[in-house]
Amino acid sequence: MQLPDKLITTSKDYMSGAPVFTGTRVPVKNLFDYLEAGDPLDDFLAQFPDVSREHAIAVLKMANERISSDEPADSKVRRAHS
Repeated sequence: MQLPDKLITTSKDYMSGAPVFTGTRVPVKNLFDYLEAGDPLDDFLAQFPDVSREHAIAVLKMANERISSDEPADSKVRRAHS
């Protein structure tokens, strides 16, 4: 599966502007909530089949890189314009 150029999208028009996995309406926060609760990635993916394993892992890697770099916070986030 090819990943989108921007892994995360925000738009005031859906999900109240919460960051979502691009191409879905699944909030990225849901992934972190599952992991924080100790649930495996497979449980998250089963609950949200619109998110691919590759996309979820790419977002996790991006978050890891973000906390250990000085890269601007929105460089991989696409903001939808309405």
